[in-house]
Amino acid sequence: MNQREFNKTDELARRQFMINAARSYLGVSVVPMIGASVASSSWAATGKARGDRAAEHVIFLNMAGGMSHLDTFDLKPGKDEQGPVEPIKTGQEFEVSQYLPATAEVAGEMCVINSMTSNQGAHEQGQYILHRSYPMRGTITHPAVGSWVVRLKGRKNKTLPGFVSINGSPRDASSGFMGAEFAGVPLGRPDEGLKNSKRAHSVSEEDFNARLAIADRLNAKFHEKYKVPQVKAYESLYEEAVKLMKSEDLKAFDINQESGGTKEKYGNNPFGQGCLLARRLVEAGVRYVEVTLGGWDTHDGNFTAVEGRCAVLDKAYASLVKELRASGMLEKTLVVIGTEFGRSPGIVTEHDNGRDHHPACFSCVVAGAGVKGGTTYGKSDSGGYRPKEDAVTIQDFNATIGYALGLDHSEVIHSPSGRPFRLGGADADLGSPLKSIFT
Repeated sequence: MNQREFNKTDELARRQFMINAARSYLGVSVVPMIGASVASSSWAATGKARGDRAAEHVIFLNMAGGMSHLDTFDLKPGKDEQGPVEPIKTGQEFEVSQYLPATAEVAGEMCVINSMTSNQGAHEQGQYILHRSYPMRGTITHPAVGSWVVRLKGRKNKTLPGFVSINGSPRDASSGFMGAEFAGVPLGRPDEGLKNSKRAHSVSEEDFNARLAIADRLNAKFHEKYKVPQVKAYESLYEEAVKLMKSEDLKAFDINQESGGTKEKYGNNPFGQGCLLARRLVEAGVRYVEVTLGGWDTHDGNFTAVEGRCAVLDKAYASLVKELRASGMLEKTLVVIGTEFGRSPGIVTEHDNGRDHHPACFSCVVAGAGVKGGTTYGKSDSGGYRPKEDAVTIQDFNATIGYALGLDHSEVIHSPSGRPFRLGGADADLGSPLKSIFT
């Protein structure tokens, strides 16, 4: 197998093969998942600190489906486009929707960006560029932002994965050409922890160690025969997995360590419990955690649907920010609310007052990590149709995440084929970080 042939092999197929092999042979399936935390010497961390105040972690809350900006963070009181939603005064530079009363309590930590804009108006393409800064191409899979963070910043906790994705699509956690060692660990349910991360009861300690010894010998022969970087990256996976299995750090994935009262504060739903897990993971040293809340595609019955989605977001987000603030972790953690696009200011009455896709203008939010709280960046026009001041592209937004972490968004990383890529996007679309929103 040469380099070109290996590159053509599907990454998910390779990973699934390793999962099946580890489960049947060793009695565990954490082995291939820990690939997100393996750091090979050829990918040493090169992050450049933003002084002593660079963030250490990111929690990215992905509002999948296209969150309505007019009904959350960019209200237009008195305009026909607003519909029935009323604002809540926060005492800061912005108001929030009546559906977000708990969020209003932490407005002093938030910067609301109301001039986001994208050229991708379909969900799959919009989510792709949101996660990667590049548009979809049939010839390559670009690394997710979380993979860039682990690649450039390095792992903080050498035992735990650097990038974890909760409730989301595994595709959005792909490391693309960077290889399995920088891929996100996908968790389907936050209350299940890191599944299959313990030795099966049917496999004794002695038998397990014997099987590992055999696997080591087989691996040595395989790596000797196929000397390509992607194969090399898997060499220490078993050692890393066993290390995690025996580590106290594995408890970070167990939200049942939290009290019933704490779990209730976040909301008894996958997103709320995912935010609780995200807090635990960054406290344990995980660099980048994404938690997805879907259901924002409100073509029909927008106001009923948004009220329901906001009820879930509101409770979890406010609890997350408050607890990070109380522990001192908010200073080190950038908390992001992102979405692929907004919803149309025009209300579609024939669809039970729905709103359609609207990539031209929408809102995102950042908090913590030195962000100037209680502020806004950019403005939309009077109806929320287009940015009026300081338009922010997806590439600008992702460059800002990198800047908060002290990373150079323009640093070039080459794919195995020699093509140059950047966290902040391609040359023609290279983003510029919003430096003015930080203290």
